[in-house]
Amino acid sequence: MDIKQNLHTHSIYCDGKDTPEEMVQTALAKGYESIGFSGHSYVFYSDYAGITMERQNAYVEEIHRLKQAYGHRIRIYLGLEVDIYAQLDLGIFDYLIGSMHYMKLGEEYVSFDDGPQEVRTVIDRYFGGDGNAYVKEYFRQLAELPKHGKFDIIGHFDLISKHVERSELFDYDSDDYLDWATQTAEALLPHIPYFEVNTGAMARGYRTTPYPSPRITRMLKELGFRAVITTDCHDATKLDWGLAEAKALLESAGFREHYVLTDDGFRGVKL
Repeated sequence: MDIKQNLHTHSIYCDGKDTPEEMVQTALAKGYESIGFSGHSYVFYSDYAGITMERQNAYVEEIHRLKQAYGHRIRIYLGLEVDIYAQLDLGIFDYLIGSMHYMKLGEEYVSFDDGPQEVRTVIDRYFGGDGNAYVKEYFRQLAELPKHGKFDIIGHFDLISKHVERSELFDYDSDDYLDWATQTAEALLPHIPYFEVNTGAMARGYRTTPYPSPRITRMLKELGFRAVITTDCHDATKLDWGLAEAKALLESAGFREHYVLTDDGFRGVKL
């Protein structure tokens, strides 16, 4: 494949399996031209997965060290995957992925990025068993992402569909689902014009297709979004997992290029 950059990667500084240096070495072995690190941000409402504030300085220092050590062979970018309600100072990073892994429901921050049974519990407890109400609230909150930071890429736009292939939690194929997604996309486009085609759930066995769904990918194309291809990598052996499927998804939606980060900003590259 001619896709030689991955901007969505996780290392031992959050919930990844490998050191950043091991990730760089894998990228070099696979012929990558650049790699970006996007550790999960610290969030005050959960100690799961995120880089602690104590470790964030070490994370930043390590990526800068790798830039110096490997910069003559591969471009390395310091990024962060920021949860919507993280409330962080974000000025030190080369790029930011804005994601939503928790909904704010009343005064609680509720995770929905768990197994299907845990998601069913959230739907039953907070939405009276109404899966469509759960979906609508997810998209309503995601639309507010720009209020919480200046993000470059929308992370896994329809993460809420993570378990739909294995469990019937809501009507994934309904017109209402697409309408709510479209309203969110229209709100985000003026502020975050890049979205990712993300194969991470494929690599970890949750899905057989990338995020977003084909319908949503076509909708994003029609609205004028630009696509970035990532693997949401938590394991260096899967750094390039699912790239053929990601490329096929974009081509079927009418995209003819994807975007890569350079020292001068994002640049379009022919698929």
